[in-house]
Amino acid sequence: MRFLPTEEQSDFTRTLRSQLAAAGVPSVVRAWAAGDHGPGRELWSRLADTGLAALAVPEAHDGLGPLPVELALGFVELGRAGVPGPAVEGAAASVLLARLGDEVLAKRFLPGLASGAALATLTLPGGSPYALDADAATHRFTVSAAGELRLAPGGGDALASLDPARALSAPAAGGELLAAGPAVTAAAREALDWARLLTAAQCLGVGEALLGRTVEYVKQRTQFGTPIGAFQAVKHRLADTLLGLEFARPLLWAAALSLEPGEVAAAKLTAGEAAYAAALTALQLHGAVGYTEELDLSLWLRKARPLRDAWGTPAACRAQVLRSRER
Repeated sequence: MRFLPTEEQSDFTRTLRSQLAAAGVPSVVRAWAAGDHGPGRELWSRLADTGLAALAVPEAHDGLGPLPVELALGFVELGRAGVPGPAVEGAAASVLLARLGDEVLAKRFLPGLASGAALATLTLPGGSPYALDADAATHRFTVSAAGELRLAPGGGDALASLDPARALSAPAAGGELLAAGPAVTAAAREALDWARLLTAAQCLGVGEALLGRTVEYVKQRTQFGTPIGAFQAVKHRLADTLLGLEFARPLLWAAALSLEPGEVAAAKLTAGEAAYAAALTALQLHGAVGYTEELDLSLWLRKARPLRDAWGTPAACRAQVLRSRER
């Protein structure tokens, strides 16, 4: 049994990483946080050309998927680069629409989502009650606890967020009713698992970026004429951070292979906690400079905790893991 990425998967990952490295993502994030979505949309369009958005859409509707492992690999790279926008929500919306089995809705929305021409945000029972980046989204889907799928007419006032590049708002009431009933409820449960899986992948990428930048910094910062990275206490802290991320990695791939709710929740819990621990380590070892907005590190520091709690807080994920073990 092979537990390593295939050659095609590795090539896809390298292509994404190369594009993101050349895209100047920190400036895109700052523009997105300021309300200028143009650079972010342009970046997402280029990423969609690699097939990233199409991985959540069935081939019957101009997609390449659903391919959860490849999509998780891609979202690790999005997290590592700090890409803003409702990427998770768009993929989860694609899964939701595909699982409904409504050809009219699928033809209406899925080709645009697969090509990257349209961005979507989504709220589901069990996830956050707030829509991410509703002002930037082409489509704003919302599923109620009663099993009604609606297209919200617009986003409400943005709420304060730890990450300025994550604008949250309550979905506007009303809107076009797209579907209702048990099929919506079942599709929403599956979409929730995909959202948790891809958020876990983002968390892993954010944690890796924070650790990588911190390792480079401790090689340069000196105390008593010695790089602080040579101090044993610093080495231990970095090693613990690395262990947390490496422990989360196989859980993420196992969840992508099975899509079993308990395994997805375990991956989300572990990756989210590992990313948050990486943020705490980065902040401590950078010292006061880590608090400055001018330092690019702050863009990842601000993502760690919101992503840890998005699409299932640690408590919610633990509860899901326990429910799965009781069956």
